[in-house]
Amino acid sequence: MSDRSIVSPSVRLCVLLVDDHPLFLDGLKNLLTAHGIQVVGTARDGLEALEKARNLRPEVILMDIQMPRCEGLAATRLIKAELPEIKIVMLTMSNDDDDLFEAIKSGACGYLLKTQDTEEFFTQLMGLAQDEPPLSPGLAAKILQQFSRQPVSFIDPEKEPTDRLLLTGRELEVLTLVAQGLTYKETGAKLGLSERTIKYHMGEIIARLHLDNRAQVIEYARRSGLVKY
Repeated sequence: MSDRSIVSPSVRLCVLLVDDHPLFLDGLKNLLTAHGIQVVGTARDGLEALEKARNLRPEVILMDIQMPRCEGLAATRLIKAELPEIKIVMLTMSNDDDDLFEAIKSGACGYLLKTQDTEEFFTQLMGLAQDEPPLSPGLAAKILQQFSRQPVSFIDPEKEPTDRLLLTGRELEVLTLVAQGLTYKETGAKLGLSERTIKYHMGEIIARLHLDNRAQVIEYARRSGLVKY
């Protein structure tokens, strides 16, 4: 982003920043704060983002995609399932069409590239106050083209697994990690829970989704798009 002079926004936003690169995270925090945007917290991965979102209840989350433990697209699904009122904007280096479309399907309301001009970035971000989706130049056209080619399969509510709405945020966290191949003990270590508690949550997930075993739960996670394979 360039360092051109920017007019401070008249509308204040309460923002949570999520990125695994400390230098970029600190720089972005300072830039936003200098232009009147309140940064309520930062997180280094998707699971920490979910925890911070629960505690801080930001209006907006600026979310990177590629992160350890839990990447940004999975984190977006987790947060939107539990806290649908929070607006999530992807802020990433990836201009890959698949990431863009997956972000929108996951519940993101915007997609901004880290390479874009600073003034343009602030203009896009502040558009959220008027419910204008922030999209880097050219991305809106890609979304419209995708809709025109695949108007049903791109975002089809009837094809989304409705049972997923029955899961709590904690259950979605457990499901995400188990579906990624972690053992119950490893999942518990990641979440600060005992192995016994993870087994309990898995039992609840199996019951809520009307499934029979762990293998079926993992297949569900694959079909729902919660975990990429």
